[in-house]
Amino acid sequence: MFEMFEYDFMQRAFLAGILIATLASISGTFIVLKRYSMMSETLAHSALVGVAVGLVAGFNPLWMAVVVAVLSAWMIEYLRSTFALYSDAILAILLSGSLAVAIIIVSLGGAFNNSLFSYLFGSILSVSQADILTIVGFGSVALLLLLLFSKELYFIAYDEEVAKTSGIKVTFLNYLLVSVVAIIIALSIRVVGSLLIGALMVIPTVAALQFRVGFLKTVLISLLIALGSVIVGMTLSYYYSLPSGATIVLCVIAIFILSLSLNKK
Repeated sequence: MFEMFEYDFMQRAFLAGILIATLASISGTFIVLKRYSMMSETLAHSALVGVAVGLVAGFNPLWMAVVVAVLSAWMIEYLRSTFALYSDAILAILLSGSLAVAIIIVSLGGAFNNSLFSYLFGSILSVSQADILTIVGFGSVALLLLLLFSKELYFIAYDEEVAKTSGIKVTFLNYLLVSVVAIIIALSIRVVGSLLIGALMVIPTVAALQFRVGFLKTVLISLLIALGSVIVGMTLSYYYSLPSGATIVLCVIAIFILSLSLNKK
């Protein structure tokens, strides 16, 4: 089993997968509790616009994905808070609009190639040392912010109106949360793919919530589910020549089904 770690690309792939699983599962807890589960899919498609711009214009696609994802997150929060629009409606509009823009950009620029598909479906085996350093740098800051404001973010997710009357800076923290999630998603699409990152961010938390054990334990269970899915998925992908991102997502779904069965009994 351990012979796969003799290859440098597998070492980088496992390290990237573990980092992304940690970031996605912890941030996903707050997203699910705020009924913002579709946020991950929307921002992933928005990040794809940044990737398309980067590929066509010759910029770094990962950096462009981060910029566009953060701007999209701010737009979502602005529309939700200013115009009192339904969150799911905003997410649906931006999701479809972002995908349309990305397709037009790559069509005009002739960028339909393997590089684009690696961002669509993930290419964890091609993660470079520079990608690892980028994930570690941005990911450390994102994780630190989530842990630093975890109590306030949980309070806001539980009852935003009561949090406002309690003196918590709800607007600032909402923008902070969506910004952190946007950065994590933009960093993740190279590893898992823009079409699959939503599953890694949402499903572990939903599975953990089935155990009904409180917030902190839910976060820990979600983290364990995400890490286990990445490790098992990567191992199966290596030995059976399966797409890594899709295999990881199927492992997450299998654990979710198992959690439903266990809690039903």
